[in-house]
Amino acid sequence: MTQTPASALARLEATVRDRIVAGEAEASYVASLIAKGHGHIARKLGEEALELVIAAVEGEEPEIVAEATDLVFHLTVLLAARGIGWDAIEAELDRRAGTSGHTEKAARTGASHAD
Repeated sequence: MTQTPASALARLEATVRDRIVAGEAEASYVASLIAKGHGHIARKLGEEALELVIAAVEGEEPEIVAEATDLVFHLTVLLAARGIGWDAIEAELDRRAGTSGHTEKAARTGASHAD
């Protein structure tokens, strides 16, 4: 069975939400992250982002894929903890489609592009 990235994210999101509802921190990594709060989850997401950056600079494809997967997982946990679903992210991506990245960034920040 071939799955799309969207279906993989939907399945991951459903699993994360189920584990949050179950709330069994001793049995579930997701629930243990939730129990530690948004700040802990955000720090963990930052760690995973840094690991992906290092892999992107120094690693091979399998390591990059593994670290990107960890990042997406922890981002999904953070979003779910804040009551945000991937549907909101998809809607924002759709809203930005066809807009220059420089233009979109300037509209958000009120600044000219520097990146």
